Amino acid sequence: MDQKAYLQQIEQVIQSGKFRDDWASLSGYRTPDWYYGAKFGIFIHWGIYSVPAYGTEWYSREMYDPTHREYEFHRKTFGNQKEFGYKDFIPMFRGEKFDADEWAALFQRAGAKYVMPVFEHHDGFAMYDTAFNRWNAVNMGPCRDVAGEIKKACEKRGLTFCASSHRAEHYFFMNMGRAAESDVTDEAYRDFYGPAYLCPELYGDEIFGTMADTFSPVRPDEAWMEDWLVRTCELVDRYRPWIVYFDSWIQNAAYKPYLKKFCAYYYNRAAEWGQEVGINYKHQAFPPGVATFDVERGALTGISPVPWQTDTAIGKQSWGYTKDNEFKPPRQIICDLIDIVSKNGMLLLNVGPRPDGTITEEETAVLEAVGKWLRVNGEGIYDTVPWRQFGEGEVNNTEGSFQDNDEKCFTAKDFRFTYKKGFLYAFWMNPEGERLWIRSLRIRGDYDIVTGSVAVLGDLAVTHTERDGEAMMVALDRKPDSGLPICLKIEIL
Repeated sequence: MDQKAYLQQIEQVIQSGKFRDDWASLSGYRTPDWYYGAKFGIFIHWGIYSVPAYGTEWYSREMYDPTHREYEFHRKTFGNQKEFGYKDFIPMFRGEKFDADEWAALFQRAGAKYVMPVFEHHDGFAMYDTAFNRWNAVNMGPCRDVAGEIKKACEKRGLTFCASSHRAEHYFFMNMGRAAESDVTDEAYRDFYGPAYLCPELYGDEIFGTMADTFSPVRPDEAWMEDWLVRTCELVDRYRPWIVYFDSWIQNAAYKPYLKKFCAYYYNRAAEWGQEVGINYKHQAFPPGVATFDVERGALTGISPVPWQTDTAIGKQSWGYTKDNEFKPPRQIICDLIDIVSKNGMLLLNVGPRPDGTITEEETAVLEAVGKWLRVNGEGIYDTVPWRQFGEGEVNNTEGSFQDNDEKCFTAKDFRFTYKKGFLYAFWMNPEGERLWIRSLRIRGDYDIVTGSVAVLGDLAVTHTERDGEAMMVALDRKPDSGLPICLKIEIL
């Protein structure tokens, strides 16, 4: 099917389905029950950028920008950008050790419930089988349908398969290659490098202001938008993901009518398939009640009235594989997961495999540790809802994106709460000693809640509890020794 025929199909599906391409119709969206209950998923950034393994996953842009260190690194390591461009990494991206079954087994052991590979990053290389982009992993590089293999492996293990598209930014992403002599200006590769649209607002680091600006004067043309719509609809038709995640720049005003069309098409298709699906978005791309809001590398400071998601990475410096990346410890990931869930959120945690398809030892160790903790404490995470307050103590997040690299210094006075089926789950974020005091459960007279049994998930035992006007005191049989949060299960009568 060519682009024109696909555009006609999109219109037909919208006209014949429940959802129309307007916000009034689309505002009936509800976060899927499976997604809300899952709480924890795995993000995967794997692509050509793992080959140079330097800087960040934005290597494909920065290697053409003289103001960035990647530019000189590239010239010294691989040659000048005209003779050796980003396209020339593709034969080196072989994925010879990629095993989707091994990945899925690791994600399952980690306690994840859904898995979301990046189908296409800003660099324009598709990690899936598509009729609208010859630059894809089936035709070159690994010569395999990476997304398809991950989908099959996930479904075999009961993991929900999702998809991420970052193509929107490809409109301008390689444009610094037009500011100097490089292979980006070679028309033979225009279908790979994209329009690489260059203007002052998208020059160098100026894009960071433009990307977040809905009413930016820079707007892609109709040809680009129709191409984006067709590719994205083809993706959902071929792979039927349960969530589609969009990265930045879809908030640009030019995308609004096309987002409505995609959303209506996807939701109508999902109704045909009998799937509960959703869309993740950032900034102000969608109005409330249409999709699920996502905070990149950050969190909220209080309970959201609607479900939301944080996407973050184990790696601190890059989403994709780099040789000098730094990694968060398991405790930081576990504490972030608890905090996010207590505020009505879900956590999407990223790994960045090497170009050969193996996941780093550091990321593997973190995932194994998180899974071990969840096997004991997951009852207080999965399928829970927020308590009347998210927690107590003085430690909290800083509002906004790109705020989560530093580990929060929780103390013995910090707790986070969740609730499920008559039980309050109280997470002691930094367990110290054999006794703890929860001030939120102090006796409050006529407004008091009535508590019953108190237990600890795992092999610790509660020896004694007391409540007075100051706190609920819980005595344990011994001091916790792992240094990780522990979870109290408190019956509410």
